[in-house]
Amino acid sequence: MAALPDLRHARRLVVKVGSALLVEQGRPRTDWLATLAAEIAELRKTSEVIVVSSGAIALGAAKLKLPKGGRGSLADAQAAASVGQVELARLWSDALGRHDITAAQMLVTIGDLEDRRRYLNASATLARLIEAGAVPVVNENDSVATEEIRFGDNDRLAARVAQAAGADAVMLLSDVDGLYDRDPRQPGAELIERVEGVTPEVIAMASGESSSGLGSGGMLAKLQAARIAERAGIALAIVNGTNPSPVSRALDTPVGTLFVPQADASARKAWLGGRLAPSGVVTVDAGCVAALEKGASLLAAGMTDITGEFARGDLVAIHGPKGERLGQGLVEYTSAECRSILGLKQDQQAQKLGYAPRAAVVHRDHMVHT
Repeated sequence: MAALPDLRHARRLVVKVGSALLVEQGRPRTDWLATLAAEIAELRKTSEVIVVSSGAIALGAAKLKLPKGGRGSLADAQAAASVGQVELARLWSDALGRHDITAAQMLVTIGDLEDRRRYLNASATLARLIEAGAVPVVNENDSVATEEIRFGDNDRLAARVAQAAGADAVMLLSDVDGLYDRDPRQPGAELIERVEGVTPEVIAMASGESSSGLGSGGMLAKLQAARIAERAGIALAIVNGTNPSPVSRALDTPVGTLFVPQADASARKAWLGGRLAPSGVVTVDAGCVAALEKGASLLAAGMTDITGEFARGDLVAIHGPKGERLGQGLVEYTSAECRSILGLKQDQQAQKLGYAPRAAVVHRDHMVHT
């Protein structure tokens, strides 16, 4: 996947549709959706397609006449999602059905893709649906998700679904043409057509705001999605979905931003890097930061603080002395054990633990860097 037109040849493609594209003033944009469904039917001649669709909260809020688009409170969002999912499923079923395509609704929570066993179950379900000839239409199950335990946007969800489905590429349909080198409203802003690696410099170009006010994602969320995708060896494109034929315009013109995947991605590291809900934080000193940058494991001697409560095998975030996020990994000790050996050398740990210490607090094989 070296350029946008290459997405036509993806074996398996995830197409993400945002709320602002699908819903306008509480009403579904059925004509636009009909055109997109026709484009999906065309894509299916060469690719297997999965849809990640927002819109349930916006649709449900309109039916229930809830203020602030259903986002005034968590209870409102959950109620709106419960009603809106019915409408959203019907819209996709009708639109794809006109092309003799069966739509399959699949609602997931962050836990379904964070827990390894449930992640594999979701992967198997997606594979079976595709094998049976259906188009999975995936959305976060906002009717039960909480503010603390949720994806929060369907951009990152799309990247995680692509990973679980073994997809080659993701197309995020947005309300902008792609990533610009600065706010696209500023004079002289230039569209970046290709990005090789989501670096801090690339992140600095993003705005965290969603211009529509309907969705929960912005450019920052899309870059986070691109980072998840690139680690999994998946190409990701941001293209403008506001056009009448968004897929054709993006691939034929072509206009958009393509994020090139990493060539050396491994399945386990990709799953680990894509997880979004660490159980705690391990803060380390400057010496440990330098060691980690050279590929070392995280040792107890470098720890300066522990936040949160976690068990052995849980995901923890790793922060530097200034609070900067360095990465995340699977911890070899409980939070209580980590506190007991905080800053201790290997030969000092056995007395505190009551048993021979493990090789590392977070082994480099179970760690990914931010």
